[in-house]
Amino acid sequence: MDFSKVYKMAFASVYPHYINKAEKKGRTQAEVHEIIFWLTGYDEQKLQQHLEDKTNFEDFFNNAPQINPNAAKITGVICGYRVEDIEDKLMQQIRYLDKLIDELAKGKAMEKILRQ
Repeated sequence: MDFSKVYKMAFASVYPHYINKAEKKGRTQAEVHEIIFWLTGYDEQKLQQHLEDKTNFEDFFNNAPQINPNAAKITGVICGYRVEDIEDKLMQQIRYLDKLIDELAKGKAMEKILRQ
């Protein structure tokens, strides 16, 4: 499967959808940020820089300070695919983020979302 179109999408173009999805369900932008920081190792300043620079997904994840080692504990279905079975590492990381935002919107407790 060719994921190059997804990889070249600007993270900043999808980010507002993450926020909207969370806020529609009574969650906050701060919680979305906490998830992003946990998964990627970015901090607020670096996240804002990527948003301003319109960094694509490929560069966003490839330049992440550290993908959380507990990300491998993320399981379940997103967009019809089991995240743990996605072979392409970059696509798996993108889907991890999608899955975590879904869990947030579904009301799951933050400590469970962050696999603590």
